[in-house]
Amino acid sequence: MIKKAYLLIFALIIIISSIACQPKGNDIQHLSELKVITHDSFAVSEGLIAEFEAANNAKVSFIQSGDTGSALNRVILTKDFPLADIFYGVDNTYLTRAFEADIFDPYESDDLKNVDKSITSGVKNLVTPIDFGDVCINYDKNYFEENNLIVPSSFEDLLKPEYENLLVVENPSTSSPGLAFLLSTIAYFGPDGYLQYWQDLKANGLVVANDWETAYYSNFSGSSGQGLQPLVVSYGSSPQAEVIFSESVLDEAPTASIVADNMCFRQIEYAGILKGTENRDLAEKFIDFMLSTSFQEEMPLQMFVFPVNTQAQLPQEFIDYAQIPEQPASIDPADVSKYRDTWIQEWNNTVLK
Repeated sequence: MIKKAYLLIFALIIIISSIACQPKGNDIQHLSELKVITHDSFAVSEGLIAEFEAANNAKVSFIQSGDTGSALNRVILTKDFPLADIFYGVDNTYLTRAFEADIFDPYESDDLKNVDKSITSGVKNLVTPIDFGDVCINYDKNYFEENNLIVPSSFEDLLKPEYENLLVVENPSTSSPGLAFLLSTIAYFGPDGYLQYWQDLKANGLVVANDWETAYYSNFSGSSGQGLQPLVVSYGSSPQAEVIFSESVLDEAPTASIVADNMCFRQIEYAGILKGTENRDLAEKFIDFMLSTSFQEEMPLQMFVFPVNTQAQLPQEFIDYAQIPEQPASIDPADVSKYRDTWIQEWNNTVLK
């Protein structure tokens, strides 16, 4: 009897000890936290992020940090004490600057096999291309039809008298699409010829806005219907956005893009793993996740950009209304990094003074 009593007490001690040692509350669901710093235009559905979190027992936090230039500045200034594990949103106009600052750890995702080599070239696996979009001149279809005016199809066309006062652009000092359009003119006319072109545009009634929102929603006649300019520097995805966000059902987009050779500048956005991360394995998984078809297929309607994964299917609105230039303008990223500030200052001296 005594032996049985001892055995019973011993068993009870083991049970009580095992219960006491069980993880409590948050200990059971201990999550690894992944931080991603982005520009303000980044968007993704909570449901998609929740799937990644559940699959990896993780919590993902996003740190939005202004436009691309501002976000990159923040990453560079804090690189010794990084605020995040991943930086998404640096584009090909700022890429060389990011490389010079030495902020990224190399990573080559297996999913890059589904990305065209023209998109992946020149990045040395320091960053991973995630999406692309084209900055193009958009036009108000109704204006050109009502005025029996042919839509311009070249940079030179914009200098003709019939297009006087019809174009609004964004200041490249303060606007990403404004800078992209400036770069497209440099690619076309060369560093020695672009300023003369801008002088001629100015003489033909060029209008300059500080930002895209003002240019598109106040100056452009094709969006608000109240603006005075039927030509605006915007995105190749703007026409499909007009359809998607229209208050009424539209049979066609009221605007379109001019996608003649070299008139659009292609922006490619990248994500990279930041040096100093303590979540290297999880960061790699998130880069893979951003290249997955589920993430890539959501991007067009979240951020109005195109997926780089060739296996991703475009939404119907992009199939029906998207215009992709066959030959976008391009400039060596090293030249952009080296001469960006000079080109912008020369533009300011020529156009704004």
